[in-house]
Amino acid sequence: MMKRPLMPKATAIWLIDNTTLSFEQIAEFCKLHLLEVQGIADGDVAIGIQGHNPIDSGQLINEEIKKCESDPKRKLELLNNNLPDHKVKTDGTRYTPVALRQEKPFAIFWLLKKYGEELSDSQIAKLIGSTKSTIDAIRKGTYKEAITEGKSPMDVGLCTYEDLQKAVDKSRRRKQ
Repeated sequence: MMKRPLMPKATAIWLIDNTTLSFEQIAEFCKLHLLEVQGIADGDVAIGIQGHNPIDSGQLINEEIKKCESDPKRKLELLNNNLPDHKVKTDGTRYTPVALRQEKPFAIFWLLKKYGEELSDSQIAKLIGSTKSTIDAIRKGTYKEAITEGKSPMDVGLCTYEDLQKAVDKSRRRKQ
């Protein structure tokens, strides 16, 4: 995972106010979008946040800033960051937007068609965020709607390719 400075927006505010670094350099270092950095500089974003000096916290040295100010193509290097890597939690139940809920039966149908022999109903339910009874109804053809073609759950946004691959690998290991 990518390392970020402590309090990225506050660090960006300090770098904008106290250096002549380009917005691209600040955005790259703070792992913020370029437009967000421009908004901070314009005073539209991060109103009321006080700047955080990355030199005081040991994340940058003044010489590194000077080198990057003289060379706009150079990227700021984060010295050390003892914070754990930023990870997005993927386990557990997750909210599915209303617009995607209607896609679940099509994604289940697609998984049953592609991986019906490999994945168990509970694995499909966990991947898509559905129930075993819905999966069973789609498999038997007794679901309230007629589903003739499926949609990939990765394309729809109901699960990631990595999650699907983990589930398939797990079921293959279990069957061996």
